[in-house]
Amino acid sequence: MFPYASDEEALRDVLRLSRGMTYKSALANLDLGGGKSVIIGDPRKQKSDALLEAMGRHLEGLGGQYIAAEDSGTSVPDLKVMGRHTQHVAGIASRIGFDGNPSNGDPSPATAYGTFIGLKAAVKHKLGQDNLSGLKVAIQGIGNVGFRLAKHLKEAGADLWVYDIHAENMQRAIDELGAKPASAEDILFLPVDVVAPCAMGAVLNDRSIPELKAGIVAGAANNLLDRPEHDAMLRQHNILYAPDFAINAGGIIDVFYERKGASPDQVRAHVDTIGDTLTEIFNRSDRTGLPTGEIANELAEERFRKHTAGAGLAPERLACAG
Repeated sequence: MFPYASDEEALRDVLRLSRGMTYKSALANLDLGGGKSVIIGDPRKQKSDALLEAMGRHLEGLGGQYIAAEDSGTSVPDLKVMGRHTQHVAGIASRIGFDGNPSNGDPSPATAYGTFIGLKAAVKHKLGQDNLSGLKVAIQGIGNVGFRLAKHLKEAGADLWVYDIHAENMQRAIDELGAKPASAEDILFLPVDVVAPCAMGAVLNDRSIPELKAGIVAGAANNLLDRPEHDAMLRQHNILYAPDFAINAGGIIDVFYERKGASPDQVRAHVDTIGDTLTEIFNRSDRTGLPTGEIANELAEERFRKHTAGAGLAPERLACAG
């Protein structure tokens, strides 16, 4: 849910998001299709049970062709309201989470953990180090995923700079994690090792890329590239980009296994493979000279062709309602 300026802007974003979900599922080796939905409105001012129930009725009308889960601007309680009118919601079941702790179904911990694993793979590839102690990381967006990512990084010894549009989120990171505050204008351009965008997309663009001082971009936000050609632009500036749909797949992995009734250990083991996938992308990029996003697209296309071959069955469509 986001206060888009127009229907056209919302449609453009949801089409980019749905494509990303298709590629994300394939790259994560999940037997899923891809879809996405958006709700136009300010989640802090315009969200209501009536709105969410209307969304639930619409989901039910799709007959299971689309299954919604929590994402930006929505929460597990929101999905439960939708669930009053549809069975086609995921990530809301009380269970033991992938981290072994009681969970209300929220996939955010798995998304954050997978992003952390992917960030470590990028640091290993770019900087040749396994130890994150003293690593300087700037995190844009300290919400459900961003804060948990920051916590993983803090526990690993990293130094953190943070920005969030909501002051209380920033203050929590400052108070609990010892993070340093940054402004909206500066957060992407600080002299750090890693920039981790964990808010809205399209932050890597003609203006921002030449100003980046970090050698690595590895964050949980979707659609980080404003346009496809910015993938090559990052490589030209010697910046290692962890493709967003590769690094942020932890949540969809978690939701997939919830529906299969799998154990937390199975979920964690699959999320851990995000690091291996990114290492494969980085190595193939080095060998071919192609940018990492292009390599990730190729790898995803190889995988979803393989997954949809054979029986000729359409994979299940699972996505996140944002």
